Amino acid sequence: MSTHDRVGIDELLERVRAGLDRVEPRDAFAAATAGRALLVDIRYAALRERDGLIPGALVVERNELEWRLDPQGSHRAPEATDHDLHVVVVCNEGYASSLAAASLRQLGLHRATDLVGGFQAWRAAGLPVAEE
Repeated sequence: MSTHDRVGIDELLERVRAGLDRVEPRDAFAAATAGRALLVDIRYAALRERDGLIPGALVVERNELEWRLDPQGSHRAPEATDHDLHVVVVCNEGYASSLAAASLRQLGLHRATDLVGGFQAWRAAGLPVAEE
């Protein structure tokens, strides 16, 4: 790999986000409440314990995400029904979730996206939060 082929994380994040239709917290809440989207919380346990959970969100550790959301996978979650599933990935502040959503798109989940600002933006918007 030559030096001009390398990309830094900021540029990679910008490229990834250009291909996502990122969702604002209130829109994600409305879509999830109406059954039009599956919220997937990839935050690690310590953050969930500290800050709480989004009610109804599927909790999947980041290192298990692709295995749990691949509709063809042997370890898929029951919610991973097909490639048309509208998945909204939630991390703490909306950075790792963009990269995770891009990874899901590589698996054929063409509607995968992420939550702008992550869990912190959800909470700041006054949306429901439950204790873990």
